[in-house]
Amino acid sequence: MNTRIRLLLGLVLGLSSHITLGQPPPDTTIYYIGPVISIGTRMAEPWIQVPLSLSYIQQKDIVKGRGYGLDEALSEIPGVLAQSRAGSTDIRIAIRGYGARGAGARSNAGTSRGVRILTDGFPDTEPDGRTSFDMIDIASAGAIEVMRSNASSVYGNASGGVVNVISNTMFDSPFGSYTQSFGSFGFRKELITAGALLNSGKLYFSLSNTVADGWRYHSSSSQTLLKTGVVTNVGERTDLDVHIAATTNLFRMPGALTQAQYDSLPQQADSALFIKRDERRNNRLGRIGVIISHGLDDHNVISASAYVQPKFLQRSERGQYREFNRYHVGGSAMYSNETSLSPSVSNKLLLGFDEAYQDGSILFYNRYNIPSKPFSERGTLRENKREGANSFGAFVQDEIAIGEEWIALLGARYDNVTYIAETYFDPTIIGQTKSFVRVTPKAGITYRISPTHSVYANLGGGVEVPAGNETDSDPLTPDAPKAINPLLEPITSTTVEVGTKQLAVLGGADPIGNLTYDVALYWLQVKNDIIPYGNGTLFFTAGRTQRMGLEIGGAVHFNMGLSINLALTASSNKYKEYLVDSVHYALNLQGHFANYANNKVVGVPDIFYTIGAKYACEALAGAYLRVNLQSVGKYFVDDANRIAVPAFTILNAGIGIDRLTFANGRLYLHAFFGVNNLANKKYIGSAWLNPDLVGGKPLFIEPGMPRNYVGSIGLGATL
Repeated sequence: MNTRIRLLLGLVLGLSSHITLGQPPPDTTIYYIGPVISIGTRMAEPWIQVPLSLSYIQQKDIVKGRGYGLDEALSEIPGVLAQSRAGSTDIRIAIRGYGARGAGARSNAGTSRGVRILTDGFPDTEPDGRTSFDMIDIASAGAIEVMRSNASSVYGNASGGVVNVISNTMFDSPFGSYTQSFGSFGFRKELITAGALLNSGKLYFSLSNTVADGWRYHSSSSQTLLKTGVVTNVGERTDLDVHIAATTNLFRMPGALTQAQYDSLPQQADSALFIKRDERRNNRLGRIGVIISHGLDDHNVISASAYVQPKFLQRSERGQYREFNRYHVGGSAMYSNETSLSPSVSNKLLLGFDEAYQDGSILFYNRYNIPSKPFSERGTLRENKREGANSFGAFVQDEIAIGEEWIALLGARYDNVTYIAETYFDPTIIGQTKSFVRVTPKAGITYRISPTHSVYANLGGGVEVPAGNETDSDPLTPDAPKAINPLLEPITSTTVEVGTKQLAVLGGADPIGNLTYDVALYWLQVKNDIIPYGNGTLFFTAGRTQRMGLEIGGAVHFNMGLSINLALTASSNKYKEYLVDSVHYALNLQGHFANYANNKVVGVPDIFYTIGAKYACEALAGAYLRVNLQSVGKYFVDDANRIAVPAFTILNAGIGIDRLTFANGRLYLHAFFGVNNLANKKYIGSAWLNPDLVGGKPLFIEPGMPRNYVGSIGLGATL
């Protein structure tokens, strides 16, 4: 561990000790257990007692802005690096290095991998581990849960971290609202939200329409998203949730730039390829999901969920036009038992399984290349393929509580991910089915120092199988060509983590109204990390990588109306074994190798942080002023560590009104206006990893947005 991380850890642990010992006497302190969060153990439990790194964002704390990309909401979570690639829903997201490689041209555009994304508990992540963000609308979200610890033991494949976006069902009275947002570079968003109380439940509704010209050439986007559902009690012990969503999401991709292009005109796009070919994705999909939970008695609960998600995806990219007709179906079932073993010992047992299946055809078309036909449109059919994936997982988890202080957690999960690949054009390519099987364990322990302060430790495994675009067969294999690459193995990992959490509301004359923080220190080793070769068109599994880091997250709210929050991540990420046979880069160099051992892992900075401050004046009816400083350190974009993205720091500021009521409290107004990148800093917002070379120059830069503004005004009514 480097000196900087040791100093930060010492500072935080010292602060933790000072705060714990310096609390007011019990008669002036109000203790609470914080949010109840279910993402960590798949059981609703207080945040402070779960022996995992968890974050919870309430609706009122979701950063006010465009409400478009998930990166806006996750910027204040330690350990999470979320970067907008061109200002639309297409983002790059990594948690503790998982997902870092999900950026580039090719099939990684518009998707992420290695991190599991859920909406109301239903997977946006496909069975192969890739995720598109078509269903995400943070502007209408009720809360966001984030799990930074490896979650493979309860969620399976590609669960290096988990993000669950929860629809707004937290209201107490019927309401309806309309919000109009606007901003630089043609940004406009209309949002209608509503909620109604039923006899024994709630109905929610949201409809949003977002359009943006984009600040770079050829980066326009549009999204229409409908979400509605019912959460209700249908019996004395039975709860039913129904969630429906449908969206159309179109975004154009400007491509990456060389250093010379970025220096001369950062808003330009790749005219030779991305503009000429009109590189874009047009995704249309829907989902209906049902969750039912029934209490057999006071100690035993069974629950089940099911969903169906049809998809029609059109992609113009990589010199091809492709159409995907897919269906994604799945569900889960769980049984939980809570038992008191003695007056001071209780036990919670959870058994369950998940099933997800996706299948469908992919049609590949040539492009027209004649004057009478646009080059960007589809031409003649040249390939017809089938790509299917099935993911099955069964898990067990047991949690035992001893007194008020000790909680121990033990669990394991079995996963079997199977790919099916067939092609109907080339009879020489052998259709194939291949399975990846793995068992991942997890153990953790929490000690409650006080009602508001806990320390924890956990040890667990992780698994991630190659994603669909990474299973393409290597044409250089000596045997007959196959549909699935035989060089790939599951990515496995081991994580050791320790941490502490504290939260309290302070009374009396103390200037601090409430305090929340969590600190996590982790070490993890990854085996069989997936590495691109042949300019990223194919993949193989390398040796080992090692990641270790420190995460600090916290917020202090002062009684004077001032609040300060911090999210800081300092880490070291290196390849420990990584030997590249250069036959995959130059056929005339057979027998030569490149050794990248001890090089830094691509796409992961050593340090990044966000510091924010907000001042809300009660005398001004909910008006507030906020500032936010975001900084991302230097990182490399190639495994050889020759190409680097420089560090950058940007400042954002805004003013707003949370809720100004009138008409006897029946109507309310909310408004916001902010300026991002206040100093108009020129910086690289994201990058293609292991980039192509054009004229001998790497094509890797996705420029960050210059100074820009965003505003919104909304009117609502309650009954």
